[in-house]
Amino acid sequence: MISFEADYAGACVRPSPNHGERADGRRPDMILLHYTGMPTPDGALDWLCSAESQVSSHYFVHENGEVIQLVPEGRRAWHAGKSSWHGESDINSLSIGIEIANAGHPGGLPDYPKEQIAAVIELCRDCVKRWSIAPERVLGHSDVAPIRKVDPGEKFPWAELHRAGIGHWVEPATITGGRFFQRGDSGQPVEALQSMLSLYGYGTEITAHFSEKTAGDVEAFQRHFRPERIDGIADFSTIDTLHRLLSALPRYS
Repeated sequence: MISFEADYAGACVRPSPNHGERADGRRPDMILLHYTGMPTPDGALDWLCSAESQVSSHYFVHENGEVIQLVPEGRRAWHAGKSSWHGESDINSLSIGIEIANAGHPGGLPDYPKEQIAAVIELCRDCVKRWSIAPERVLGHSDVAPIRKVDPGEKFPWAELHRAGIGHWVEPATITGGRFFQRGDSGQPVEALQSMLSLYGYGTEITAHFSEKTAGDVEAFQRHFRPERIDGIADFSTIDTLHRLLSALPRYS
């Protein structure tokens, strides 16, 4: 691909050949955050720019905060894979993908440097403003592809982004004792939990049976919104946090 002018003024351009048309002329209304999950940032960037890989993202953020644009925002980058949110499965056509250089779980889940998070915040802020992206549409890869993906991981500072005006967040409820639901449980309370996850956007099947799929969706929710404990068990803290997030959405408030 020939070079193009960056959509974000703070970005340098390094074109990736891996992109296509957004389906049905869709405009991006979602930001999807990833970690690279590779040993080195340079290796990850090379892979995203290789025709062999068949993957790409719109942006790449180095550990030092340098931002590189790989695909124009008007094009469909290939970063989400098999995924869904609110019943839509072509997440690539709906989203702006941002890869954040971090070795991730394979590399021991290192902390994200402050300079890098500051750059992610500024980039997201600019995209949100230009595309009118709602806070609840700033998500992690693990949200749209539970079980299959776990990035950007439980160390990603979602609360810090929210304080900067990016993303949807409530303070997680304290982990305490009390009733909980887990794999193998069935009944109306499980159905209610599945309904809440589905209403928020997760691709949770409403069956009244706490399946492996439900547990994976709960883990994805915990990884983003209650990262202190990620076990796939719907305890009071998980359910209360989910209920308050739903209550804070404009369409339910």
